[in-house]
Amino acid sequence: MRRALILGAAGRDFHNFNVYFRGNQEYQVVAFTAAQIPFIENRVYPPELAGPGYPKGIPIVPEERLEETIRENKVTDVFFSYSDVSFEHVMRLASRSMALGASFHLLGPADTQLVSRRPVVAVVGGRTGAGKSTVSRYVFSVLKGLGIRAIIVRHPMPYGRLEAEPQRFETLDDLKRHSLTFEEVEEYEPHVEQGGVVYAGVDYGVILRRAEAEGDVVLWDGGNNDFPFYRPDLTVTVVDATRADSVSGSYPGEANVRSADVIVINKANLVDVEALRSVESAVRSINGRARVVVATSELEVDRPELIRGKRCIAVEDAPSVTHGGMREGAAAVAVRLHGGELVDPRGYAVGTVRDAYAKYPHMAYVVPALGYSDSQKADLEATLNSIPADTIVLGTPANLGLFLKLNKPIARVTYRLKEDGGLRDELEKWASEVIHGAHRSPSQA
Repeated sequence: MRRALILGAAGRDFHNFNVYFRGNQEYQVVAFTAAQIPFIENRVYPPELAGPGYPKGIPIVPEERLEETIRENKVTDVFFSYSDVSFEHVMRLASRSMALGASFHLLGPADTQLVSRRPVVAVVGGRTGAGKSTVSRYVFSVLKGLGIRAIIVRHPMPYGRLEAEPQRFETLDDLKRHSLTFEEVEEYEPHVEQGGVVYAGVDYGVILRRAEAEGDVVLWDGGNNDFPFYRPDLTVTVVDATRADSVSGSYPGEANVRSADVIVINKANLVDVEALRSVESAVRSINGRARVVVATSELEVDRPELIRGKRCIAVEDAPSVTHGGMREGAAAVAVRLHGGELVDPRGYAVGTVRDAYAKYPHMAYVVPALGYSDSQKADLEATLNSIPADTIVLGTPANLGLFLKLNKPIARVTYRLKEDGGLRDELEKWASEVIHGAHRSPSQA
C-alpha cells in the first residue's frame, strides 16, 4: 500500500479524499497539510468522514512541515489539492516533494467530479476576486426568471466542526444559527437575500443527493479558482479584465478558462478599450470555442452621503486581498468614486490583522475582513474601532455590523452585473436544450 500526503487548504483536499481515497485499498493517507486559511492545521479529519480505514481520523499539519511529514511517515505520493496559486508555486512544492523521493500528483476532473442526476451549471473563476459571486447570483436570477428552481451548492469552507451535517441556508435566521466565519456569511447571505437555497459542507456526495431532491438544476458556486466538484453541463468561467493572470498562469484557473462553455470578462468598465481587447485576445488564444461575454460590475452604495467628503476605512473581502493578490476591492473603489478619503489603517491594526499586513505586504489602504475565529473577529473589531475615521465602507457582502460592535457608521457596497446579453442568451439556450432535452455540453461529452 502506497502512503499518501494530501496538500490542501480545507476544501478541495477533503473532497479529493472523499471521492478518490476513501475506501481506496491502494493508498493509506497519512496526513493533510494546511495552507492559505488560518486555524485549520493541528486538527483532525474525523473518523466519521474518513471511513473504517482511519479509526483515529487523519491529522492536519501545517504545510511548513512538508519535508518533516514526508520523512516521518515514509510518504511515497504527494497529491496537490488546493487552488488559486501560480504555476511556480505548484512546481516548487513538487520539487520539495520529489527531492525526498516522493511522486507528485494532480487529480483532475475525471477522478474527482461527481455526476448529478440533475443538470449542473458551474460558475468558476480564473482567479479569486474575478466576480464569481456576482455572476452566480445573476445566473440564479436568470434561471429563476425562466421558472427553473436552481439549488445553489457552494464550494466548501469547512472552518467549523468537520463532522457536522451538511449546512442548508434558506433564511437569514439559518445563517445566525450556525457559527459562521465572515467568509461564509459573505458567500451565503446574498444568495439567501435573493430567495436562493444554499448548501455547503464537507461531504459533497451527501450534499448532491439533497440538492437534487429539492431543485430542477444544481448551481455550482465555485470558490477561489477551483474547478467544480460536480460534472457540469454548462461551465461559466469568470475572468478579471484588470488582471492578466486571471486568464492564464494560475492553477487551476487556466484549466477553467480552457474548459469553459461561456467566458465572462468581468470589470470591463475598469479598463480601457485596448486593455479589454488584450484580455479578450488572451482568452480566445486558449479557448476559441467558448462564447465570450463582456460584463461590467457596477458599484452600488447604500449610503453614499457617508462617504462624500469623509475619512473612510475600506474593508474588503479577505481572500481576494490576501492570497488572491488584489491590492484593493469594491470598498476602496467606492470611496474614490464618491469623493471620500482613504485612511491608512496599517498603524492601527492589532493581532491577526496586523499579522496579515506582514504576510501580504501588497495590501495598503484596505482592511481584510478576517473572521475565521472569535479571536480574529475581536482583532478586526478592535482595529476598526481604533482607526481615526468617519465611516466604515464595507466592500464585503457580509454585513459586519450584525456581528461586530463598531463605533462608526457603515456604508455598504455591492456589485451589480451588467452584461452584453450573451450570458443570458446562452443560459436560455442551455435551459431549452438541457431542461427539456438530453443535451450535454461539448466540453463534457
